[in-house]
Amino acid sequence: MTRISALPLFPLNTVLFPGQLLPLHIFEPRYRTMVSECLAAESAFGVVLIREGREVDTRAVPFDVGTTARIGQVERLDDGRLNILCVGDARFRLTRVFHDRPFLTGNVDVWPWEPLGPADAEPRTSRIRSLLTRYVLLLSRATGNAISLDEMPTEAERLANLAAIVLQVPNHEKQTLLSVASLSDLLDGCIDLLKRENRAISIASSIPAEVAGDSLPFSNN
Repeated sequence: MTRISALPLFPLNTVLFPGQLLPLHIFEPRYRTMVSECLAAESAFGVVLIREGREVDTRAVPFDVGTTARIGQVERLDDGRLNILCVGDARFRLTRVFHDRPFLTGNVDVWPWEPLGPADAEPRTSRIRSLLTRYVLLLSRATGNAISLDEMPTEAERLANLAAIVLQVPNHEKQTLLSVASLSDLLDGCIDLLKRENRAISIASSIPAEVAGDSLPFSNN
């Protein structure tokens, strides 16, 4: 198990999953310092959902499961603010929080999901691909916005993370997905939420339940 000491933490009203893009506007001095240190060291920081408090509150209490974020792009503004684009990397469990700096830091254990064998993963990944295809189609029709997925992974963990990212559900439900121990539980949780959301959108928008999205083109990468 990989352990990281004094990882800079960014409590947000966002649940970050591995592979997810996260644009951030950095304006508070404490987080300008944090980002500058991460850039200088070419290191990550941790994104954790706020359990209690607010993003601008120095006393915000985070959940104990989060994801490391690596900075990919940086735009520096004249007044010292920054626009950064990050990508979620590794899931972790927070074991200790420190308040000795302007921003939170913590000791964390990198926490991969317990793996699942191919024979058990394949039926679940096939189900998620079908449900996620339909979800994107229904959401696109319900909102009137063109929504599409250019690629749909075949690998179970990447596909589950994609489903969790795409799902438009409350943060506490996303945090539950992020916090399950096994890939099996993550896949099953995504399937349950996709089924529920597909039913809800169909009912709310009077779209016939027979609408299928299996014909949408995806490249398997």
